[in-house]
Amino acid sequence: MEKDIQEILLTEEQIKTRIAELGKELTADYARKDPIIVGVLKGVVVFYADMIREIKTHCEMDFMWISSYAGTNSTGKMEVKRDIASDIKGRHVLILEDIYDTGNSLDFTYRHLLAREPASLKICTLLDKPSRRIKPVELHYSGFTIPDYFVVGYGLDYAEKYRNLPYIGILKPCVYGGEE
Repeated sequence: MEKDIQEILLTEEQIKTRIAELGKELTADYARKDPIIVGVLKGVVVFYADMIREIKTHCEMDFMWISSYAGTNSTGKMEVKRDIASDIKGRHVLILEDIYDTGNSLDFTYRHLLAREPASLKICTLLDKPSRRIKPVELHYSGFTIPDYFVVGYGLDYAEKYRNLPYIGILKPCVYGGEE
């Protein structure tokens, strides 16, 4: 796997440090609110597991799976493959997402949950890639702003591979068919 990585963009230590900082902020903002933390599968799993342990107040966990992909190609059409099980009406909800790039899936997810009338609905993403933005969505918490690289690791994948890398790396273009 490592031979396919052009460069490590964010080290395991950098990620760990930033998640601890976000955890303190989320703990303060959600104290005594008993939020429901909604993870957007699959890429969020590693970030979610680390982030939830840094939130030092009562919270509930839930997940949803939104997809716009057929294989490795985006169809552009959003589909809810797994919806949340929680009733979020009148509850404080925090969406955890791995990466905010075009905004298509995050906008869809936000509106899908907002229609259920939560008391509040905020977004926390590990990575923000503003150069690819098509649909702007208000971010409330962000781990890192990154340039327009194809990144993998720490839950992010290419063709379901590389999710288990402990860092975020830039994938060599020759691996995904980009120019060298």
